Amino acid sequence: MSVTVNTVPASIAMLKVLEDWGVDHLFGYPGGSFNSTMAALAERKEQIHYIQVRHEQVGALAAAADAKLTGKIGVAFGSAGPGATNLLTGLYDAKEDHVPVLALVGQTPRAVMNSHFFQEFNEDPIFEDVSVYCRTVMTAESLPHVVDQAIREAYKHQGVATVIIPNDLGYEQIPDIAYGSHGATDDKKAPQPEPTAAEVDQFLAIVKEAKRPVIHVGRGIQEGGDALIELSKKLQIPLVMTGLAKGHVDESYAGNLGMANRAASKAADEIMASADLLIAIGADFPFAKLVYTTHPFKFIQVDNDRTELGRHHNLDLGIWADATTFVQAALDRSEQAPESAFFKAACADKENWFAYQKQLQDDTREPLRAEPIYKEINRVADPDAVFAIDIGDNIINSFRHLHVTPKNKFVISAIFASMGSGLPAALAGQLSYPGRQVWNIAGDGAFSMIMQDLLTEKKYDLPIINVITANKTLNFIKSEQDDVAMHHSGIDLADQNFAMIAQGMGVEAVTVTKASELSAAFDKAIEVTKAGRPFLIEAKISDARSLPVEELQLKQTDQGMEETLNPTYNSNLDLQRPSSVREFLDSYDGQNLKTLPEFFEEYGVKW
Repeated sequence: MSVTVNTVPASIAMLKVLEDWGVDHLFGYPGGSFNSTMAALAERKEQIHYIQVRHEQVGALAAAADAKLTGKIGVAFGSAGPGATNLLTGLYDAKEDHVPVLALVGQTPRAVMNSHFFQEFNEDPIFEDVSVYCRTVMTAESLPHVVDQAIREAYKHQGVATVIIPNDLGYEQIPDIAYGSHGATDDKKAPQPEPTAAEVDQFLAIVKEAKRPVIHVGRGIQEGGDALIELSKKLQIPLVMTGLAKGHVDESYAGNLGMANRAASKAADEIMASADLLIAIGADFPFAKLVYTTHPFKFIQVDNDRTELGRHHNLDLGIWADATTFVQAALDRSEQAPESAFFKAACADKENWFAYQKQLQDDTREPLRAEPIYKEINRVADPDAVFAIDIGDNIINSFRHLHVTPKNKFVISAIFASMGSGLPAALAGQLSYPGRQVWNIAGDGAFSMIMQDLLTEKKYDLPIINVITANKTLNFIKSEQDDVAMHHSGIDLADQNFAMIAQGMGVEAVTVTKASELSAAFDKAIEVTKAGRPFLIEAKISDARSLPVEELQLKQTDQGMEETLNPTYNSNLDLQRPSSVREFLDSYDGQNLKTLPEFFEEYGVKW
């Protein structure tokens, strides 16, 4: 007797696999070579939501941000040809920031492949480099299996898995059975490596011998921020953050000096440059070759990924361990250190810098500066707001001025640093956290690259607050050109009315040019977004350079520590160079800022 087997299009079976893994939305833009999946999305629209972006790059960046924000796999698709290649920027963002993303890529039907057909090209080598797993599906029945395996590979390797789908396969009928392998066991937390007592004791012995130890904190600290503060106090060691660790450690803590390098705190850069022991905990620091090489120091690294140990600096001690587990073990095995003059000087340096930051935030002079805008954001932002920060000067300003706590979500394009990543990340934030306030903060250069997707906010009624800081300049690049012997080149942007553009897309908007106009604009933004609609604030601001703390240099002399100015600072042919560190600080309204040697002298730091 024959048995009737129910069948289903392969594309439907594939979507059921995504649903089985907890995927409830995906981003993309349709094309003829992806129509079999589009047909399935129409049929499964109650189970999985297709978000139509206006450019595939936005979809891939949104999927990457989804993964960064939630830890769960983000999904984006593109059709054959340009639809496929447009995905690459967002996929490389996911690769470089080590998050799981699934890319579904359309391909022409098998019957016309290898015939120089319209939009057909060999997609495999294009996606091999960006992917931890890349496969072209060969049969209809294998389609859901390949996608299921791709998701496992993306999670395992924390990277991009690409599945290339000839369009005809999705239409074929295959048995209607459960193809997904996801189960409760996949939701268990992976076991983390723990430090040995001997490793912790060796760490404590090295710390005890150091005169100027500093802890460089990475995102690996996760929920361990409070324990790290306790260890910092107990061992009298100041903390310097990496960008991705922002918000993991209470920023009001006196020993949290902020970020290092360019998007940085003066105190963090100065104290790191004076360290004789640097302890990297859960940190992957891409600027290590610039910052870690300024002077010799002993180096301890703690990481739960053994491949990271020694990647950025020669090791004096490497410990394979989870960051928070290590911190707790160090707390348990350590004794209270005596008061440290170095630690007190570091805290005083931070306090001096924070007073300067407040001075800038309170500045009401014209033209409008960026810092008062961040004061307003901090005033109206919800305690659990999601912040999507685009690339450019807003990275510097958000690192310095934006209040972020462990309750917030904070997302950037960290390693690949893709301009135009802010709005896509805000899309992801609002879709994954629909009950939370979501911000997109971008400059005019970055926003111009993807502003068509304001339409996506409007189409899906996503109440995102868009803050666009417009200064008609690629200011982040201008600051780099300031320190090169050249004339400024290629950095001027044509002005445009972003508020009017937004209104043309059906998004309510306002333009501000003065500090006195900010409060009303932000209050309106809150009113509109609470009613469930997106809003845009266009802030016309100055292109003044923020104090470039990275230009301060320190060196040890027989008398102690000497602070000087980088000889390349303002080497641009259009600029003048200050004659001293004091003149440099004063030129940025930093008359009340002290140099690190002044703090060392005040607190009696010995060499």
